[in-house]
Amino acid sequence: MLELLRIFIQVANLGSFSKTAKALNIAPSSVTRSIDKLEAELGVSLFKRSTRALSLTEYGQQLFDRANLLLADADDLVSSVKDANAEPKGELKISVFESFGSQKVSPLIPSCLKQFPEVKVQIELDNQLVDLNDSAFDVGIRIGKPEDSNLRARKLLENRMVLCASPNYLDVFGKPVQPSELSDHNCLLLNQGRQRCYWHFNSKPSSSQSSLQKNKKVLVTGNLTSKGGSPLVEAAIAGTGILLIARWMVEEHLNDGSLIECMPEWTPSLYEQGSGDIYAIYQGSRYLKPSVRSFIDFLVEHISD
Repeated sequence: MLELLRIFIQVANLGSFSKTAKALNIAPSSVTRSIDKLEAELGVSLFKRSTRALSLTEYGQQLFDRANLLLADADDLVSSVKDANAEPKGELKISVFESFGSQKVSPLIPSCLKQFPEVKVQIELDNQLVDLNDSAFDVGIRIGKPEDSNLRARKLLENRMVLCASPNYLDVFGKPVQPSELSDHNCLLLNQGRQRCYWHFNSKPSSSQSSLQKNKKVLVTGNLTSKGGSPLVEAAIAGTGILLIARWMVEEHLNDGSLIECMPEWTPSLYEQGSGDIYAIYQGSRYLKPSVRSFIDFLVEHISD
C-alpha cells in the first residue's frame, strides 16, 4: 500500500502518468496498474482522466492531503529503526537564550562532544525567539512549553525566581520586608516588551494566619532594563538596585554573599501565573534523529537546579 501511495502522490504532483513513469524509472503501464490497483482497494476514483488533463477527484484530494503526512511518518519510522543503535553524527544546530546558554549549556558542550565525537554542534546564544518550524535549528531552549502543537518539549529545569540585592545596596536603601515597599526601590528589570513592569508575589500562610493565600502585584521601576539577565546580575552585585531573577543565575553569588535574598517568605515571579519551567523544544516528529535525541537526553541528565 505504501508503494502505491508513493506512486499516487507522484502522479498527483506531476499531473501525468508518463512523467511519473519517467521520474520513477518504471514503465508507464506499471504506473497505470498501480493507480488502478489503489482505486480498486479503496473503492473510489482518485483521478479525473481526460485526453488533456489529469486532476484529483474529491476523494483523491483527501487521500493526497493525508498520504503525504502518512508517508513522512513512515519514512521517519524506518529511519528511526535503522538509526536506533547508530552512533549520533552530523550537524546539530541549537538556539538558546543568552543567560541560560552561557551559564548552563555552554559548559556542557565539551563533555557532550567527547561523548558523541561524530556530532558537530553549532550553538547560537540569542534572546530572540526562534521559530523551529521555519529555521534550520534542531533544538531551541526556552522558558515555557510551546503553544505550537507541531513542537515537542522536554523539561530541563524548574525556573524558580529569587528577589535579591547586594549588601551595599541594602545597607544604603534598606531591605524590603513587604512587596509594596519595592515601589520605593530602584529595580533592575528584564525587558518584557511592556510599557509597565509588574512583579508578582504570593505567600503561603503559616498555621497562625488565615487559610487564604496572599497574592501581591507590584508596579516596579528602575534605571536599567535588559533583555538578558547577565547585565542585571552584574549591576545588582555592584549595588545598582534590587533584582528579581532566576535562582540558577545567581546561586553562586547567593552562596558567596555578594547577593542577599530578600523576602524569602514570599514566592516571587515575573508573571501572574508563574515564571514557567525551562524546556528543550524540538520538531514534533515522533522519530528523532539520533543526534537530537542524544543531546536532549544529555542535557536532561546533566542540568540540575
